[in-house]
Amino acid sequence: MGLDVNIILGVCGGVAAYKAVELASLLSGAGANVRAVLTANATRLVTANSFEAVTGQPAYTDMWAQTRDITHVKLADWAHIVVVAPATADCLAKVAAGICDDLLTTLLCACWQVPVLLAPAMNSRMWANPLVQRNLKTIQEIGFRVIGPEHGRLACGEIGPGRMAEPAKIAQAIHQLIQQKGR
Repeated sequence: MGLDVNIILGVCGGVAAYKAVELASLLSGAGANVRAVLTANATRLVTANSFEAVTGQPAYTDMWAQTRDITHVKLADWAHIVVVAPATADCLAKVAAGICDDLLTTLLCACWQVPVLLAPAMNSRMWANPLVQRNLKTIQEIGFRVIGPEHGRLACGEIGPGRMAEPAKIAQAIHQLIQQKGR
């Protein structure tokens, strides 16, 4: 792909979080600088160390880390594109309402002027919930893009919509966004 771009990879606490490590590896392998921002719930499923190992870049888990920098602003200035994979129903609701209660949601509020790509992942019933769909519509109205979810086997064992798009498909969508942006 030959990506020369700075990508923030937001990771929420859905079971599909393990796929975000593969996505980070794919993007880094293609030449992108990838910095992961994990929610507290994401760290119950994957670790910042995993992302640092595959990207060679720092990963962030805490808005209040001991630093003089204002982390969300510094990351927003650094980013050419922001990707959230998986994007949980909780994250979608917070972003739609403008809630900034962790590093990822605060960063998304600060990054609304760069391309943002969300890869939702959740149970089919959650995905079909009118509140989730309303939140998604609100987010898309400000220009955030969405890939997926796909139809397939979910963590609960059911088959249906809600499965996060595969990392290779997300990487391809990122490449297209970068080409559209002219980077």
